Amino acid sequence: MSLRDRLQVALKEAMRAREAERLSTLRLINAAIKDREIAARGEGGEGVVSDTEITAILSRMVKQRQESARAYEEGGRLELAEKELEEITVVEEFLPRQLDATEVDAAISAAIAEAGASSIRDMGKVMGVLKGKYTGQMDFGAVGPRVKDMLG
Repeated sequence: MSLRDRLQVALKEAMRAREAERLSTLRLINAAIKDREIAARGEGGEGVVSDTEITAILSRMVKQRQESARAYEEGGRLELAEKELEEITVVEEFLPRQLDATEVDAAISAAIAEAGASSIRDMGKVMGVLKGKYTGQMDFGAVGPRVKDMLG
């Protein structure tokens, strides 16, 4: 079952169960996907978003909500931070399992070998390989410095 189909099934189930918060988050996900489809049509594409693109959209949504939750906590708005964290939980249901530190290191080593990287100048190639294979499974903001350490 494609990611889009899983989202539609979850949306219908949330409607039937009258889960307002979950339904709201699922609708936000669908709106983000539709926005991307519209943008793709505007760029001359077919307007069809692949599972890989949906995964990237979901990853961005999680990152945005983490930043918002942090800002709300710093501002003393704990009820809003809690809402953001609940949305993260719903979005993460549709993301692949996150790799642990050992798996990330192994993936980086494999990507370095695959890209034939030998210095920091090859970091872009390594990151390209990682993003192609592990989108949604690792935090690329945290992976960058680790790649730099392994290459340097």
